[in-house]
Amino acid sequence: MDLAFTPEEQAFREEIRSWVKANLPADIAKKVHNALRLSRDDMQQWAKILGKKGWLGHGWPKEFGGPGWNAVQKHLFEEECALAGAPRVVPFGPVMVAPVIMAFGNQTQQERFLPGIASGEVWWSQGYSEPGSGSDLASLKCKAERQGDHYIVNGQKTWTTLGQYGEWIFCLVRTSSEGKPQTGISFLLIDMSSPGVSVRPIKLLDGECEVNEVWFDNVKVPAENLIGEENKGWTYAKHLLSHERTNIADVNRAKRELERLKRIAKAEGMWGDVRFRDQIALLEVDVVALEMLVLRVLSAEKSGKNSLDIAGLLKIRGSEIQQRYSELMMLAAGPYSLPFIEEAMEAGWQGDFPGGEVANAPLASTYFNMRKTTIYGGSNEVQRNIVAQTVLG
Repeated sequence: MDLAFTPEEQAFREEIRSWVKANLPADIAKKVHNALRLSRDDMQQWAKILGKKGWLGHGWPKEFGGPGWNAVQKHLFEEECALAGAPRVVPFGPVMVAPVIMAFGNQTQQERFLPGIASGEVWWSQGYSEPGSGSDLASLKCKAERQGDHYIVNGQKTWTTLGQYGEWIFCLVRTSSEGKPQTGISFLLIDMSSPGVSVRPIKLLDGECEVNEVWFDNVKVPAENLIGEENKGWTYAKHLLSHERTNIADVNRAKRELERLKRIAKAEGMWGDVRFRDQIALLEVDVVALEMLVLRVLSAEKSGKNSLDIAGLLKIRGSEIQQRYSELMMLAAGPYSLPFIEEAMEAGWQGDFPGGEVANAPLASTYFNMRKTTIYGGSNEVQRNIVAQTVLG
């Protein structure tokens, strides 16, 4: 295992750094570095900039229009984007559904859906979780009945992240009730403008409507939108979730936010507190350890080994680190970690902390939001069981 970057990889890093510096809008980078609210237009603008370059699908092989980068190049690209203050790519299209379409979709589906994902023009949502079917995803009840050349879909999805912006949604639907729950699930692509689809935002503790309920009332979906075979969707779902859980680790964002934590601690007079600085040091050690784990995965992929069996471990450590840095930021600001005031946020005021040089988003709301990380993408309790079974044996 070699964790050192080669001269060629270092040159690649410099190329990415220069391009991102020249193309990332300064106003968007400022928002990201200071955790200010990103609008749909902000996220879409960066996606389209990457799409025009051919890098929104930076993990895609050349045969599907991607750059064909290896695992290390993908990591370096993601790291440079994160450190520069680029918005995190909304993963549902390019990172999650696209690999499924590539692996299990037919040529017609690939030609129809992949270009809109690669360009950033089409916003995708994820329709997995349901009330009562979160970590136990196989218990889902949203039903699709085949009627001729269409499916009729009825049911509900919940916790649909940014679903209020969605134009298409990939859904796990129940097409059979026979046998084990996993054997009756199919993978269906649904146009969210179809009659019978309704989206209801859910206001969270931090005051934002990041997640949504999505309802399907006799929604007519062409059978040609079925990915792969009917009742084989669980296999495709596992393929997608392994990519999602690796993505959740997001060590590059953790490195950027660690530096932000240090800035806040210094601005708020907490840097001189030895006990508080010890907590930052412990966090930094864990961030470095997570990065080493990610690099081990990349090293394995370079040698042709399948590393997705430890995706759950990456998810566990990455999500816990996100919670820790958001909590330490809030504690550093103390009473200045403002409660969420929607009207003030809408007016553009994000909260100015004494001693700070830049505006900061209310850190308490970020802390509240990050409580989700150990639950979504499969709860960490379930992931520990998976790691115990697949890695430890």
